Amino acid sequence: MKIGIIGYGSMGKMLLWKFSEAGKIGKEDLCVANRTPEKLEEAEGIARISNNKGVAGVSDILFLCVRPSDLKTVIEEIKIFVKPDALVVSLNGSVTFESLHKVMDGKLAKVIPSLTAEIGRSQTLVCYDAGVPDEDKQALEALLKCIGDVIELPEKEMGMGSELASCMPGFIASIFDVVCTSAQGHTSLSKERIVQMVLSTMSATGDLMLQKDMTFEDVVNRVATKGGITEEGTKVVYEGFPGTADLLFEKTLEKRRLTSEKANADFGIKNDG
Repeated sequence: MKIGIIGYGSMGKMLLWKFSEAGKIGKEDLCVANRTPEKLEEAEGIARISNNKGVAGVSDILFLCVRPSDLKTVIEEIKIFVKPDALVVSLNGSVTFESLHKVMDGKLAKVIPSLTAEIGRSQTLVCYDAGVPDEDKQALEALLKCIGDVIELPEKEMGMGSELASCMPGFIASIFDVVCTSAQGHTSLSKERIVQMVLSTMSATGDLMLQKDMTFEDVVNRVATKGGITEEGTKVVYEGFPGTADLLFEKTLEKRRLTSEKANADFGIKNDG
């Protein structure tokens, strides 16, 4: 099976190197193209370097790792070169299958990895257009497991799924950045020490919950004894944070809706709303 990647930005680069590092795909079966070919010099040892049409013409699974504004142009360039049985995978969650089919036929899927793919712990989202055979789904998911877990969702849930998986590292980092900054105002400990303590505790808490099958409520009840110090802190979180969390999702989902409308308009899909 030959794997092709068009676009060597952050996601395309990550996929290429992770596929290679997994040891299941040799250089002869891994092919990559990029608008700026010079950037691919570092990949010459692990993949065949080609242009968009060349990659499309040999790939059994073809990943399109390009910006929404470039996606239509790339598809129109390669569509007559794509193998009839190839599975074309878009890494852009904003462009619908309906839009993609305005400019190309064939089997389609969408994939959204997480930053945590860099350590093999991505919660990678995948959805399939109607008619994609099970064997293609299995082949794609087996490939993606080299970067973490694979979660199949219906297309309509890819937006919220992205908030919970792909965007969540950013949300978590910003929340704990605020916590650590606030802590600095109440201690003589250095910021570096504060961050290290919080990060280690955060990571260990996640692993504890996963390994012991604990809920958030279980952890709170174990740590926040009635009338104790931790209980005072958890009260503040439960009383003050829900409004912030609601606003976070309202803002990000609205931004996602507007982004999707703009992206699909490029494909000739009009907003009915």
